[in-house]
Amino acid sequence: MAREMDDQERFNRNVLYSVLITGILLLILPMYFVVGKPTALSAYETGELGQISDMRETFEDEYVENRNQGYYVANTMSTPMLVNDWKDPHRTLLAVIGPEKPIDETEADEIYRFVTEKGGKVIVAADNTNADRLANLFGVRYFSKPLLDEKQHWVYTQQSQQFIDWKNVWTASPINQDVTEMSPGALMQGCSAFQIENPDGLKDCRLPVMYKEPTGMMFEPLPEDLTNPGHRKIMTLGMASSSAFIDIKEDGDPTNPENPAPGDLKLMMRFDYPGIKVLDKVANEGRNAFSANVGELEVTGSIVFVSDEEAFSNLLWELDDAQEQGLSEDCSAIGEYTRNNCWTQEILNNNDWGGNERFFKLLVYDMMEFDNVNLSAPIRSEPGNFQIVFDESRHVTGVISAPFVETMGTVVLLTSNQFLKWLVVLNVALLLLVAMMVVPEKENWRHVFDLTKFTQRPEKLDPSSYRDRVRKALLTKVRVHHDLTRDQMAQTPPPEVQAMIGDPRLVELAYSQSRAYTPQELRKLMQTIRRWGKNN
Repeated sequence: MAREMDDQERFNRNVLYSVLITGILLLILPMYFVVGKPTALSAYETGELGQISDMRETFEDEYVENRNQGYYVANTMSTPMLVNDWKDPHRTLLAVIGPEKPIDETEADEIYRFVTEKGGKVIVAADNTNADRLANLFGVRYFSKPLLDEKQHWVYTQQSQQFIDWKNVWTASPINQDVTEMSPGALMQGCSAFQIENPDGLKDCRLPVMYKEPTGMMFEPLPEDLTNPGHRKIMTLGMASSSAFIDIKEDGDPTNPENPAPGDLKLMMRFDYPGIKVLDKVANEGRNAFSANVGELEVTGSIVFVSDEEAFSNLLWELDDAQEQGLSEDCSAIGEYTRNNCWTQEILNNNDWGGNERFFKLLVYDMMEFDNVNLSAPIRSEPGNFQIVFDESRHVTGVISAPFVETMGTVVLLTSNQFLKWLVVLNVALLLLVAMMVVPEKENWRHVFDLTKFTQRPEKLDPSSYRDRVRKALLTKVRVHHDLTRDQMAQTPPPEVQAMIGDPRLVELAYSQSRAYTPQELRKLMQTIRRWGKNN
């Protein structure tokens, strides 16, 4: 019996250890990987040039120049795998800016469905391969090192000194056209103030966009682009010059054959998926435009890949902040060298740079489909009906929040993926099966009270009755062992009962009136009673 109790205690101890180890893996280890690492490119960290809080505030305040009401802005802290469970995904834009952790395969698949099946909108900005799993689904590949461009770089001035760096790149970009397919006349046109304030149908003009140490992107058509070219619209919004290269060897040498220079490096790409059917409030034909019922309409899913997260940073978002750091809106104040490499040589009018917010506000507005006349006018007239969700789960978090974030991500993964969900169920079932096999088999007789745990129930059991209860347990087991009824046991002479018992210690327990027992002695006698009968 002592050995069986040891097995039970060992099993309970192992279960406890397993729970503790699981807790450590889910909570403590994630904390280890983020200790001492500051959060960067967060929409909720203010006052720093390396964050994107100005971007969030812009979209909360207004969505185009002539409106004073903003989008509904939220964030996700756990994982973007839930995008397809959000309300009105076709009116939602997910902003993944500067992923410090790789987007995994399951997350990439869900975002892909969000765009191509639900009509969702996504902006992904990275200067490394952390977004590659998602980008590859659309035919885009990120490089892991910075892009250098000797033709399209900007210069900044501090304390009357110019700083030239080929890593600081600019592009002149359209909102919704492939820059390689625009006419020469359209390429030279900057977007006018009227176009910016009335952006519906904005075409045939470009705006300057600044990048700080971007990488490059390559595009390879998907098989479906060849078999069904109309299933999506592919647009290169920003390109490096033909002389740009990727500084793989980090030597800044454009002649090094190990530094790739394919001549068509992308800085920004957009993919639109038209004709996606969703349910929403639609304008009723033949009635007031503001009358609407729920119905089916077609929307366009859209995703934009940007090769630099700092294009959205507080440093480059608003013109005032950028000028304080020595950047120029038109290159006119910083020397002949810069003017010859300035975007004003490509855009001949309306070519001042007003901070990157000007371009990206228009881009988001266009992606949101405010010009979709099949959507009810009350929905389109209220920007708060459209959501921008910042993916904060891609950033390194603080010590306190890290365990929560990582655990939530794990829970969502396990409950969202069908294979993993059933794998968890199977493992739980196996654990229960092992538990049933390891737990010691109970005796084929029973008693109501666990008399070996006296000290744990001082208020439930009168100590004076301990000996009597152990004695009754002994006689009950003797009676059952010899297949006697209670009446037969009562009529059996004591000498015969003593012979049945056999063990002198148990006989003394059954018949001695003068013998006193301590709780420890009774506990040992109870163990003896449990073993009694196995060899009788």
